[in-house]
Amino acid sequence: MCHADSLKGFVNLGNPSQIWAIPAIHSAAGDLTLLHNNILNNVMPGDRIVYLGNYTGYGESAVDSIDELLAFRRLVLSIPGMIPSDIIYLKGMQEEMLAKLLQLQFASNPSDVLLWMLGNGLNATLADYDICPHEGIEACRRGVMDITRWTQKIRTKIREHAGHQDFMMAQYRAAYTCTEKHASPLLFVHAGLNVGKPLMEQGDSLWWESQNFDAINAPYAPFEKVVRGYDPAHKGLNLNCVTATIDDGCGFGGSLVCAGFGADGQVSEILQN
Repeated sequence: MCHADSLKGFVNLGNPSQIWAIPAIHSAAGDLTLLHNNILNNVMPGDRIVYLGNYTGYGESAVDSIDELLAFRRLVLSIPGMIPSDIIYLKGMQEEMLAKLLQLQFASNPSDVLLWMLGNGLNATLADYDICPHEGIEACRRGVMDITRWTQKIRTKIREHAGHQDFMMAQYRAAYTCTEKHASPLLFVHAGLNVGKPLMEQGDSLWWESQNFDAINAPYAPFEKVVRGYDPAHKGLNLNCVTATIDDGCGFGGSLVCAGFGADGQVSEILQN
């Protein structure tokens, strides 16, 4: 598993010197800026920066958070030796919900789906893009054509912000280091994993199979460790031999952190905003 195109939707990180993993941000643009300043003082050519999803949701600065991600990308790429593939974005629950929202007209029960999404973080995100959720609820009552017009309005609002649509299209399902050459290969996911299925068959488990993550007690072959960036239970940092949860509760009263994983697969440094 050392070819970048070996798994559709998954990205090979190769054999970096250091991987800087950033967990769920939840629209905390100010915290993200401070953390980025800290990362900038530590990142070097040969490193990778991997964001583990949930860039927006719950917080009120969704647009500013995406703008900060894009601005930081440009800044990192101005460092001699850094290349675009050094910066990786995974899709989180919030991004998956937004993608599904744009297809709401195809849902069998759109009203229920929309209300569930709004209650799980999307309400604040839509508001920051100047989209009225109540219009969506009314559209669901009127039918497919009105839902289609409303979701098209969301697309238009997103396109008004330079780079946001491209950012949403450039997200991977998971990332991994080379299992053939890396001493301790790592798998990076958003929130969960079904250890009974191979990576290519994980499906939605990478977003929704979070409840049993802490019970993983053996390596998920061929990886030595699985790293996730969002814990819905908000239990904080949890590092052991075969898994790592680096979510410290940003957006829920906690801090935004960044874990640096060395070539040996161990956490070498924890950065905070």
